[in-house]
Amino acid sequence: MRQHLVLALLAAMAAPAIAQAEDTQDWSGQGELGLAVSKGNTDSSTLVGKLNLGKEAGRWKNAFGASFLYGEQDDVESAYRYELYGTSGYRLGDRSYLFGSLRNERDHFTANEYQWTAAFGYGYEAIKNDATHLTFEIGPGYRWAKLQDVQIHNNEAVLRGFMDFGHQLTETTSIYDTLLIEAGSDNTYAKNDLGLQVQMTEALALKAGLEVRHNTDVLPGTKKTDSLTTLNVVYGF
Repeated sequence: MRQHLVLALLAAMAAPAIAQAEDTQDWSGQGELGLAVSKGNTDSSTLVGKLNLGKEAGRWKNAFGASFLYGEQDDVESAYRYELYGTSGYRLGDRSYLFGSLRNERDHFTANEYQWTAAFGYGYEAIKNDATHLTFEIGPGYRWAKLQDVQIHNNEAVLRGFMDFGHQLTETTSIYDTLLIEAGSDNTYAKNDLGLQVQMTEALALKAGLEVRHNTDVLPGTKKTDSLTTLNVVYGF
């Protein structure tokens, strides 16, 4: 756990330096970090982190994201997951665009040990102003996945749907919600990430989040739905 904590803290401290170094490239985004520790009859610790970057240049809009979850209970690994994604869009007009996306997830405690998904399609920014944004994406794709602990691969065509919503409630408080669905004939994966963020300074904020993941097809003894409640410190740049 100490190694994961040190790496996470180094990444969090490096984010501002990276942002400053790439300032001329107009990248913006935010990093999140949260740690929960319990001592007593049960010793447990959980570390979570996220990084999201975005950039628009001319007709192109690009985004990159990464997240991780690591937990231990009584010195035994109880959670381990990381996810990486990237999308690139080419604007057709002020609100519509074509996109290509790639996502990778690895998890030691769910139905799939890992899965890759590549997709392309059409995106539309239904609401786009200073206080609110609402964006939809839809398109076909393909998923490569391996079941946990067995040499069984489930590769299939999928339909990818994505929604990104954000609204400024007050000068310091915002609400966010993203929904990702990758629907296939063997398995449909869905992830919803809901968050409430309160700004403390120009760069720092606190964010309470609820993330729910669901797979329709899982191994016996594995639950279809996982949820994660977090309270993270957020650094914006």
